[in-house]
Amino acid sequence: MRIMLFVCGEGLGHTSRCIPLAQEMQSAGHDVLIGAYGYSRELIDRKGLNTIEIPPEIQLVGNAGSLDLKASVLATVRSGELLGILKINRQLKKFDPHVVVSDSHYTATMAAMFRKKPVYLMMNQSNMEEFFYNRGAFMKAIGKGIKRFYNLIFRKVDGIIIPDYPMPDTICRMNIELEEELEDSVFYSGPLVGKKYDEVTGADLPRPHVLSTVGGFGYREPIFRKVIETARLDKTISYTLLSGPSVDPDDFTDLPENVTILRFIEDQFPFIKSSDLVIAPGGHSTMMEALSFGIPMLSFPDIDHNEQQNNATALEEDGCGKKLDYSISPEQLLEHIHEVINEGKLLEKSKELHELSDALDGPSSITKMLESMYMH
Repeated sequence: MRIMLFVCGEGLGHTSRCIPLAQEMQSAGHDVLIGAYGYSRELIDRKGLNTIEIPPEIQLVGNAGSLDLKASVLATVRSGELLGILKINRQLKKFDPHVVVSDSHYTATMAAMFRKKPVYLMMNQSNMEEFFYNRGAFMKAIGKGIKRFYNLIFRKVDGIIIPDYPMPDTICRMNIELEEELEDSVFYSGPLVGKKYDEVTGADLPRPHVLSTVGGFGYREPIFRKVIETARLDKTISYTLLSGPSVDPDDFTDLPENVTILRFIEDQFPFIKSSDLVIAPGGHSTMMEALSFGIPMLSFPDIDHNEQQNNATALEEDGCGKKLDYSISPEQLLEHIHEVINEGKLLEKSKELHELSDALDGPSSITKMLESMYMH
């Protein structure tokens, strides 16, 4: 079976979950071609998967770590990338897939529908219009138009894949608002993560250990530094902090001995497996990675980022994490860390979700679903 997989490259969460899906499809004997762009395509190429360059749909514009939605909309229109549907149409014609899976790339979704190809939309959010509310009349009008557009797409696709746990454990559930008649077309696959727990050898780290993936650049820098100050308060707990590509770890000259700062980890899973706790923003893919390994999370969702705020709320409601904000003190943060490491809070539900993730096997479940529909 020929399968074409399109990846939205805005944020690498889409990329990180499409890689294991494509690998599983290939291992099942299918011919897979991935449409991606920018750094996302580079990451996929490094895994030895077949890719082609596709146009981005969204031009993100911001200042000092804050997203400027109005400027992003105008930049997208000016870029001319909205006409990318013509290029994708040609790519679809050339490869002639039996089925298309689009991870939140709506231009590709429309192109597949125009060519009358079966198309499945993979997403963890359907309420994107909320980003545009409370930002003035112009942006609210755009948000309403976007909602109408997405609802039309949701009705036309052959199915919707949610790469998350089935209800009621769906972490992104507060970001999924679908019309009632679409419920039968939704497939909850389970998490799509790059490694299975039993495949990973844990990193050699002193325990107890906390992994922080909060980068040290822009508006997240206060949390990055707050984790360092928290580490000073209890030297029995070790920490690994990922600073991100824009921050040089050598700039931090007065680190406590229980803190290691790394700019980047090629493979985070050995670190996740050897940690007792993960501190992260509110991104969906990071939550899936940690929970599929049975590791609870302390989440610092980005301010005014509705999707991340909702993910963190669901995480706390489910008893596998805590939703925290930027005003927390190092002493308060340490209390939450002690609750997990010393008192075992949040561990029971996290372990349940680890076992459920293993049972669901997201990449395999999606592959088998498509095989049942399109292999004759």
